[in-house]
Amino acid sequence: MNAVETLKFYFGYDSFKTGQEEIISAILSGRDTLSVMPTGAGKSICYQVPALILPGISIVISPLISLMQDQVKALNEAGVHAGYINSSLTEVQISKVYEYTIAGKFKILYVAPERLESSGFMDFAGKVDISMITIDEAHCISQ
Repeated sequence: MNAVETLKFYFGYDSFKTGQEEIISAILSGRDTLSVMPTGAGKSICYQVPALILPGISIVISPLISLMQDQVKALNEAGVHAGYINSSLTEVQISKVYEYTIAGKFKILYVAPERLESSGFMDFAGKVDISMITIDEAHCISQ
């Protein structure tokens, strides 16, 4: 599926909002892409559509537990298998998320920034094909 077909199939939209298609095209062409958009402009679609087209999994770094939970719920309701790892999960649950992702059950994985430095995450990252890393909130970037 191309980007417009993916948008329609999973999200039910016939066309992109202003700027989204250019951002998605840049990502799909393999370019590092920075997009600064206001709340409600459709940032999530800009990384979710490419995540569904690219091989492997996409890691989305987000510091907000409630946002992760809402995004994963909405994606799963749309037929996209997604998961998250943050402090709301037990170690057993986190292990299960890693297991499911390695097995190819999740296409998009939301991760809290502090999790990136854990040895468990580093071990996991070496076992999967990561096609894209997205930072969903600018305040995740401190250095």
